[in-house]
Amino acid sequence: MWGILVSLVIGALAGWLAGIIMKRGMSLLACIIVGVIGGFLGSWVFSLLGLSGSGSFLGQLLVGTLGAVLLLFILSLFRRKKK
Repeated sequence: MWGILVSLVIGALAGWLAGIIMKRGMSLLACIIVGVIGGFLGSWVFSLLGLSGSGSFLGQLLVGTLGAVLLLFILSLFRRKKK
C-alpha cells in the first residue's frame, strides 16, 4: 500500500515539475498521470542507456521528471497547431 502511495506522490511531483519545465498548466490528476507514465518511460529509457537512477527518492523523482518531460514533448508533436 505504501509503495503505491509513494509512487503517486513521486508521480505527482514529477508531472508538476515537467509541467513547469514544458510550460503547461495541468490539474493534479493530469500531473499524477503524466508523472506516473513518465516514470515508466524514464525508467525504460534509462535502462536502455545502461543507467539506473531509481535507487533513492531524488533519483526516482529525476527519472520520473525526465520521462514526463519526454512524454509531454512527444505529445506536443501530435498536437494541432492553433491558427
